[in-house]
Amino acid sequence: MAERADDTDVFWVDPEMRGIIPLDAFHIPHSLKKTLKKKPFRVSVNTAFDRVIDLCAEATPARDETWINPQIRAWFRALHRMGHAHSVECWSVDGQLAGGLYGLAIGHAFFGESMFSRMTDASKVALVHLVSRLKDKEFTLLDCQFVNEHLRQFGCTEIPRDAYHSLLGAALDSSVEAPAFVSASDASAFTLALGADSLVVAVADDAAALAAPSGSLQSSTVTS
Repeated sequence: MAERADDTDVFWVDPEMRGIIPLDAFHIPHSLKKTLKKKPFRVSVNTAFDRVIDLCAEATPARDETWINPQIRAWFRALHRMGHAHSVECWSVDGQLAGGLYGLAIGHAFFGESMFSRMTDASKVALVHLVSRLKDKEFTLLDCQFVNEHLRQFGCTEIPRDAYHSLLGAALDSSVEAPAFVSASDASAFTLALGADSLVVAVADDAAALAAPSGSLQSSTVTS
């Protein structure tokens, strides 16, 4: 992290209490379920990584400082080109980037770095898609670093450093084949359908399939 967006230094953080979202206990708030039923956004993966990280680093009326400095942006752009850093984007019906998030995938762990919204619930919808993908790909750890009220509504909780290190060690076990966050079979496009008891996220074979009323879809589920 950096102290400020214009800081030239970075530092490592290993807090006594770590924020994670247990994937098996991910919770979708009732109000967000209503939003999801309306399908207000088209969601994609890795189609606007640079723009997402820039908007996450941008000051807003609610947040006049961020910790994402130019050095962090450069490193994560390089990691993205190497296939390790990923973004999830939400697009409005008129094609505007409405919200998104980015993070780092290593082994069976995903480290969520930051998110942004320019339209109501856009970053929340991106998070729902992220969790669905992580579950579908059999990731075991979603690291959020710190707990805040925004993340707490999704089931984010704090665990002691030793417990986190244990989960991290298992997620990074080199003897277990690491999943691909994005694979050729699922391309980078999602569409949502809300079931009676669960949120079903269908992963389209290609982006064009989203425009069609039907197509070949592979589904994964996030319990609500």
